[in-house]
Amino acid sequence: MTFDVYHFNSKIMAGIDASGYSSPTPIQTEAMPHILAGKDVMGLAQTGTGKTAAFVLPMLQRLLSSPRRKVRALIIAPTRELAEQTHNAIVDLARKTDLTSMSIYGGVGIQPQMKRLKKGVDIVTACPGRLLDHINRGTISLSNIEMLVMDEADQMFDMGFFPDIRKIIKRLPADRQNLMFSATMPEDIKHLASEVLKNPVRIQIGHKVPVATVSHTFYTVTTGSKNTLLLRLLNKNGTESVLVFTRTKRRSQNLAEHLERAGHEATALHGNLSQSRRQKALEGFRNGRFKILVATDVAARGIDVRGISRVINYDMPATADAYTHRIGRTGRAEETGDALTFVCGEDKGPLRAIQHMLGGKLKYAALEGFAAPARALEQRPKQWPSSTPKKSYRPRRSNESRRRNSVFSNMARKT
Repeated sequence: MTFDVYHFNSKIMAGIDASGYSSPTPIQTEAMPHILAGKDVMGLAQTGTGKTAAFVLPMLQRLLSSPRRKVRALIIAPTRELAEQTHNAIVDLARKTDLTSMSIYGGVGIQPQMKRLKKGVDIVTACPGRLLDHINRGTISLSNIEMLVMDEADQMFDMGFFPDIRKIIKRLPADRQNLMFSATMPEDIKHLASEVLKNPVRIQIGHKVPVATVSHTFYTVTTGSKNTLLLRLLNKNGTESVLVFTRTKRRSQNLAEHLERAGHEATALHGNLSQSRRQKALEGFRNGRFKILVATDVAARGIDVRGISRVINYDMPATADAYTHRIGRTGRAEETGDALTFVCGEDKGPLRAIQHMLGGKLKYAALEGFAAPARALEQRPKQWPSSTPKKSYRPRRSNESRRRNSVFSNMARKT
């Protein structure tokens, strides 16, 4: 199948061709006909399967027939990186049209954004907090919104954005098309979807399971040996475009500096960096200046870099959903990729959840000098027989212990 079946405007088709797209992905094939028909859509698909183009292309088709230079489409994204990534995708696909786009997020000056909005723009991709700033200042009007897209809705819930999103939705026209896209669908997202979407078409592509082109390998290791194991893996397999995930901002920065001292071209990406430094790090990783990017989970939703060969979970993700989002950075656009995860003794809970999600698609490995593939991590503690009541365990005392206790008891009675 090609994009010709959707009868896009010739200017949009020119943008598709210039962007190098040849055929639609499964999520695009399923979602675009419904979006083009004006229906509300709830789209679930793994990260890296083409969700952005699935809503951007029908959006461009709709907006081409409307007046220009009014904000008519609003995309809400959880992170600056994802907002910028979506904006760049719109600019790329709309390059042959006269439709305009901009991104709005915090961490940068608000005045340039206000000037750009005053000139007029068709599509805005925004993070909730900064968008509310513009709404409260009166520098953006949402009265002409025809399409609302909530991208990575589960991440917005995790980051506590739902109160802000509800405030924004109250400012929108009631007569609009609503689209919601996500890689996972917790119960809380279902409740929000029921509030926002009207008789939505539900589309689900490989829900919750990472893309099939990614292999999954788990290394058992002690916490103190993680740095050594990481260097061994990098030196053994090369360092061309490797994304390393850590749990905290400080660890991300410290690990990137450690890798630099070891001779690797590495940089960090986390929330404590200024927006200019975050953009510099991401752009350096994208153009190959940095071979290794050490990032926190915030970056898991905003890194769209082709050709990431490996994702390494230096710290085990807290949930199976988080694992899906991290791993979605490799194996994108049907390319192959490797996911390597470090497993410590305290990681048994998340490991079991990931095992359940992946089924038999994971393997254990060990490097010389490190722990063997510990099947003990998979074992559950022994259960008491159901017919026997549980008893508290008391170690049997030795004869010497009983004799000492008897002596002390006699002494106490005498005193």
